[in-house]
Amino acid sequence: MADPVVFALPRHLAAKAEASLIEHDQRQLALVAATISDQKRSLTAQLAELRRAPGRRGRAAMDRDLEIHRLSGRLGVLQRFGVDLCLGRIVGQDSEVVYIGRVGISDSAGNPLIIDWRTPAAEPFFAATAAHPLGLVSRRRYRWRDGRIVDYWDESFAATAATQALALDQDSAFIASLSSSRSRRMRDVLATLQADQDAIVRADSAGALVVDGGPGTGKTVVALHRAAYLLYADARLSGSHGGLLFVGPHRHYLRYVADVLPGLGEEGVLSCTLADLVPQGTDAQAELQPAVARLKASARLLDAVEPAVSLYEELPTAAMIIETPWVEVRLTPTDWAEAFETVDDGTPHNEARDDIWEALLDIATEIGLSQIDDAPVTPDELRGALATNDDLRRTFQRIWPILQATDLVADLWSVPAYLRRCAPWLSEEELHLLKRAEGSPWTTADLPLLDAMRARLGDPLASLHRRERQAVLAEDRAYMDQVVTNLLQADDDPESPLPLLNRQSLRDDLVHDDALPET
Repeated sequence: MADPVVFALPRHLAAKAEASLIEHDQRQLALVAATISDQKRSLTAQLAELRRAPGRRGRAAMDRDLEIHRLSGRLGVLQRFGVDLCLGRIVGQDSEVVYIGRVGISDSAGNPLIIDWRTPAAEPFFAATAAHPLGLVSRRRYRWRDGRIVDYWDESFAATAATQALALDQDSAFIASLSSSRSRRMRDVLATLQADQDAIVRADSAGALVVDGGPGTGKTVVALHRAAYLLYADARLSGSHGGLLFVGPHRHYLRYVADVLPGLGEEGVLSCTLADLVPQGTDAQAELQPAVARLKASARLLDAVEPAVSLYEELPTAAMIIETPWVEVRLTPTDWAEAFETVDDGTPHNEARDDIWEALLDIATEIGLSQIDDAPVTPDELRGALATNDDLRRTFQRIWPILQATDLVADLWSVPAYLRRCAPWLSEEELHLLKRAEGSPWTTADLPLLDAMRARLGDPLASLHRRERQAVLAEDRAYMDQVVTNLLQADDDPESPLPLLNRQSLRDDLVHDDALPET
């Protein structure tokens, strides 16, 4: 007898309600519904227990938060769909019936009731065709409404399918998907994903994949399905190893596609517009002058970034003398050039400062030591004196200062001579159009140049972050040194392998880099 909770076929589809056609699905989906109900209760209890647990610190706190995030995401998917997360089923040549869903569901013994659509075993459900059945005998797709199956479509791929209970209607799933009413939200197309679309979804993740097509051809929805697939299947993203940022053209579009990824089993995906990628994008105003907007939208204007930054990376024109308690060190423009050359091409300006400074101190120390015969000074002492020399520090700050993208772009718009130097192809009329008063608010037309300038400069706080990380690492290593000492002193087992371990390696293994501040 058909279970009314699962199947609710209309009268005109009475032929599809024959027990021989749906009784296997009835039993399986009823079991799935009961399992989902049990899992929701279990997940709710686990989350409550984790949230009641005493506060933790460090790695333990991070692990607890990750587990809460994982369980919450799983519970959200089950609450969002219920049994209607099942997309359909496939029957192989061995007559095994496999059910495919938005996420995988297993019973309490670990036996799979529904397999996740992103697994390799589910691929034939989407990719099988009459020409390439991929080992299938038949395929069935469900159409759900309000948690019940209101229609289903069967496809046969082999002569042996004639002996099966099928309601064959090769094209109805596709036609129904075309005739379904449009909504104010984009919907996923898992139930009707075609073989060529599935090939895009499951394509290798190496490199960029460009999906081209006219308006309304499904580029975005297929791209979102691919994103959900990669989050599950790609080792670099699965688990807690990575994430996804979906970039849309504007807020209305983000709202339109907001339901797709959660519907594919992925919660917590970040989304933004292009403007959100630039800190100034939140408050940027529209550019009211079309001529200015066109000029700022020109890709050639990005060529002004490099000369704008290089003005602040110029070598000194004369030698300088640095006084220390032991020797006067003479640094020439050639010495500065040697320090500049230690930085790899493409290193952002601000992030190169520390490397250049360290190289400059190495060079100056070597020069100073070469002039000292028997003076009681060590290389570290001389280097320390050079590093704290006010004249050297001021000169370095002048020659390679910390720069802000907003300052340089603002100078380009407010100082015509600076813009003329960096963009000599601009006419006087264009220079005049681009000029703005100091302190003028940013516009959306400024965002591309601000973003390019920020990429060229890098993090202005890079040095500070690096020092903070080094300080925390030093503190952790000192603490773990004491832990190792206590372990060795407390170990009185003559068979223990602890004394054979390298002390430094043991200490380093106890220090968690992932708990350190980001650089």
